[in-house]
Order: sequence, then C-alpha cells, then structure tokens
Amino acid sequence: ASPACTELEVVMLDWLGQMLGLPDEFLARSGGEAGGVIQGTASEATLVALLGAKARVMQWVKEQHPEWSDTDILSKLVGYCNKQAHSSVERAGLLGGVQLRSLKPDNKRRLRGETLREAIEEDIRKGLIPFYVVATLGTTSSCAFDDLDEIGDVCKSHENVWLHVDAAYAGSAFICPEYRYLMKGIEKADSFNFNPHKWMLVNFDCSALWLKQPRWIVDAFNVDPLYLKHDQQGSAPDYRHWQIPLGRRFRALKLWFVLRLHGVEYLQEYIRKHIALAHLYEKLCTSDDRFELYEEVTMGLVCFRLKGSNNLNKELLRRINGRGKIHLVPSEIDDIYFLRLAICSRYTEES
Repeated sequence: ASPACTELEVVMLDWLGQMLGLPDEFLARSGGEAGGVIQGTASEATLVALLGAKARVMQWVKEQHPEWSDTDILSKLVGYCNKQAHSSVERAGLLGGVQLRSLKPDNKRRLRGETLREAIEEDIRKGLIPFYVVATLGTTSSCAFDDLDEIGDVCKSHENVWLHVDAAYAGSAFICPEYRYLMKGIEKADSFNFNPHKWMLVNFDCSALWLKQPRWIVDAFNVDPLYLKHDQQGSAPDYRHWQIPLGRRFRALKLWFVLRLHGVEYLQEYIRKHIALAHLYEKLCTSDDRFELYEEVTMGLVCFRLKGSNNLNKELLRRINGRGKIHLVPSEIDDIYFLRLAICSRYTEES
C-alpha cells in the first residue's frame, strides 16, 4: 500500500530496462499496461510467468471448449525448456501442476527453434496444449545461450504459447551494447527476467521481471477482500498481484542507490573487467597442455578440466576447495565432469 515504494519500483524497472536496451513494449513508459516488478529470485519469476501463461491459456481454451472442466484442461497443458535450463524451471512446472518437457539442445548446448517446433507439433497431435516456453540466456552449467530468435518465431506461430526469457546471470551483461546480440529476438518474448543481485552489485534479493501483459498474472493472483481495497485502485500497478506473497519490501531502493552511486558507465566497466579476466584465465588454460576448455567463454564463466578422467577432476576440485582460498562449483554434461571458474567478486584482480 506504499505509493513511494510502488512509484520508485516503476521508475527503476524502466531505468534498468533502458540500460539493457529492452524494447519499449516491456516498459511502463510505453504508456500501456506493461512494466517491470522486482521478484525475490529468478525461480520465483519463472513460476509467476508460468502461472500467467496458465491463466491465459485456460481462458482461451474455455472459450473454444466451454464443456471442458479445469481438470480436463490442466491435464493437457505442456511447457518446454532446454535440458540445460535451471532446475527451477522444472520446479515451476511441479508447483504449477503442469507437465514440462526438457528438450535436447544442439552441440553448442543451445535450444533451437526446429527442436521446439517438432516437440510442439508432436504434442498437438497427441491432443496436448502447448502453453509455455522458457528460453535460457546463459545456462547455469556452461553459460550457453538458447537461440531466442528462432524460439520466438515458433512461439509466435502457435496461439497462446507464452515465451519467458530467463537470463538470471548473463542478463547483467546486456547493459554493455556489445553483448546485446545474444538477446536477439527479445521483442518476441512475453516476459524477461534477470538478477541484478548476481552480477550488478545489488545485494540479494533483487530479481527484475518485465511483463508485456501483466493482466494475466493479476487475474491469476487477484483476490480482493474488502480489507485490501482502497480508493486509488487502478491508478498505479498493484504489485501485490504481480507476485506470490501479498507483502513486499522496498527493494527498488537498493537498485536506486546502486544506479545513483555507480552510474551506468561504471557498471559497464565492471562487467567488462570480469569478462576480460575470464578471457585471461581462458588463455592460461589453453596455454597449459594439461588442461582443456569445456565450453566457449562468452561471459565471466570459464568451464575447464584437466585432460583425463572425471575422477582426476573431482580430486582437483577437492584440493582447490579444501585449501579455502577460492571456491569452485563443478558441473557435468553428457557424463563429462568439469570445473567452473565464475568471476563475480568485486575484488578479483589479475594477480
């Protein structure tokens, strides 16, 4: 119910959206219904978008088939993501009570449009109703980027398939214009999310979600008892209906402080420095013939391993983390175990 809290959040999410080069149709300044909201985490944003997608498709199907019950429709709904998508996408499906399919990525671990098209067409033939797709920009394991442009075209060619973009970690890099090629096709999405608390010097929790049509989420979440009604309803976004909890903190304030304190140019330099350090580490790995890179380096993440068995790499990780100087998190794709050096501390230097 705090107007200051709401007003600052509307403005901050527009500032942030402009910094990333998001299309105007995601921003409140477009004058339509669109806008941004701060969620706690990316997993919350994925669930909120899924519930909006579900509300939208349910209404559409009921118009086509008034005789179908909610249970009939729910059992037919199906969503899609890259097999490399974060586990929170699968969890959103469980919480939303719908089935989600993990699709096989290409050899660069990207989900491609053709794979999605085939899956959707196969499910339609089975009598299922595709309604939700999550495209990941910067997967957790190896920072791979789904082909958003191709995926967007497939979603547009099927009625009422909601496209949500999860750029939790890598999204911060889009404040640098030279990395925006990785979000080509963003205008085809229905919602977009990234975490300023991961790589933009904002403290946890601050996950930015933009929605073109928040009305579907508002409709899905809106219960308006008398004690929550007020005279100004409809004059500003009612953010309690844009999220799962009704109560919320003044999270826009910390975003305002970071943007005012550092400014866009400093934040861009900060991101560029981390990516440059990752490329330096990449060179160190490739110049030592004991090591190999597992994945191309695009952001501040280097996936590398010792040439040899998985057990050898597990032992290396055990020793590195055991010393307590730095902490690495491993991953495993296609039965290959590798180490991940993520540069995300303000204090990391070349030395």
